[in-house]
Amino acid sequence: MTSASGLQGATIDALCHLGRVSRAGYYRWLVEAAPAQTDIALRHCIQLLALANKHYGYRRITVELRRQGYVVNTKRVLRLMREDNLLVLRRKSFVPQTTDSGHVFPIAPNLIRELVPTGLDQIWVADITYVRLQQAFIYLAVVLDAFSRKVVGWALEDHLRAELAIAALDMALAARKPRPNSLIHHSDRGIQYASVDYVRRLRTFAIHPSMSAPGNPYHNAKAESFMKTLKQEQINAATYTTLEHARSEIGIFIEEIYNRKRLHSSIGYRPPDEFEQTLTRSSDLVKIHPQNPVTQI
Repeated sequence: MTSASGLQGATIDALCHLGRVSRAGYYRWLVEAAPAQTDIALRHCIQLLALANKHYGYRRITVELRRQGYVVNTKRVLRLMREDNLLVLRRKSFVPQTTDSGHVFPIAPNLIRELVPTGLDQIWVADITYVRLQQAFIYLAVVLDAFSRKVVGWALEDHLRAELAIAALDMALAARKPRPNSLIHHSDRGIQYASVDYVRRLRTFAIHPSMSAPGNPYHNAKAESFMKTLKQEQINAATYTTLEHARSEIGIFIEEIYNRKRLHSSIGYRPPDEFEQTLTRSSDLVKIHPQNPVTQI
């Protein structure tokens, strides 16, 4: 029997002879063992990320891994997440109507049909959705910056009056202070956005209203996309007992998770706050004149 000290400095051939294995067999084992050990470390990191971001799919997990220094592709992450049963489950929920377009207020033209934002506070998009309590519905209004996808204003109440949408708009105005005649506000044709009070608020700050064509929600797709994310990653996974409870939990999701932590594929897999830190406000998209609402430049 050979002691451990006697093996020091032994060649691969000598060790293979002692272990009665071929040299080729040893190298096959070495190649197979290395990925397995690497997978263990990677799996551990994936599990930590999946627990911290329970609604992330394999693509966002892959980006988070790369941000932490791992060299990994989406196929490998998908395989490991599938083996560990960490893939995200999506569920479809019932959506009651929150848009009443059968009103007598004037409808603004669609000003963003051919426009693509190139900076902050050029286009804001707004929308309203429902939130289910145990025995009632409440309603969330949001305003997003179309370039950074950041939620710049939001409000949650137990009614669908125009005050709900105005509260979200007022939060956005206080936070962003857009320059006069530099911003387009886009929404659906709902009565809240067409109301006298809402349009008056936009005009006070020299913001130009824009509304989607009838039956074409694609024109407000960025707001719809946020609402889908909110439902999947926060609302559908929660049970709210009161309006105050919902306001607290949804506020944390919007301010702390969506704006500051969640990776967004449309802005290079970065959180909106991080993305905005690299930017300055720009007026390269449109030049707005009082008598000629939008002129592309």
